[in-house]
Amino acid sequence: MTPWGRLLQPDLAIHGSILEFTPELIAQHHLKGLILDVDETLVPFKQSQPLDEVRQWLQQIQSLATVVLVSNNLSHSRISRIAETLGVPFYTGAGKPSRRKLRQAVALMELPHHEIAMVGDRLFTDVLGGNRLGLFTVLVEPMADPMATGSLNSPKQCLRNAEIWLSKRLGVVLAAGERR
Repeated sequence: MTPWGRLLQPDLAIHGSILEFTPELIAQHHLKGLILDVDETLVPFKQSQPLDEVRQWLQQIQSLATVVLVSNNLSHSRISRIAETLGVPFYTGAGKPSRRKLRQAVALMELPHHEIAMVGDRLFTDVLGGNRLGLFTVLVEPMADPMATGSLNSPKQCLRNAEIWLSKRLGVVLAAGERR
């Protein structure tokens, strides 16, 4: 695998939404903190409130792990509404794969890096940023917007498909399960 491939390789690839990242998986990997991407990971891009299923999932997860949201989105008001609804701290304008806001989230948790997962739907932002900081990285499928039509050909989906294609050319394996 190429050096870039190693940086893009998630520790865990989940073939489903974040709702498939179960308490059992969190316990199995000895995780005590989760840094969660927001757009397309927790909430479809055009929505400003998480689905009830996401709220229920997060309540269950918070009994096991500290959660902080870190988003590249610049809309402080939108991300703050989502974070407030979920009752978790947040950072906006992260510029992932930059490590600056990820480091702030890690410092807020006061946990060792190996006990924290970066969870997101994008290889070139979430996984790359988490791997650059030495976090456990989890790639999930994007959260589908139940009201959207034609989202399979959206610009974001096309970009994600291009990232996956390029990553595989660099030796990344995205089969379900652990990889590192």
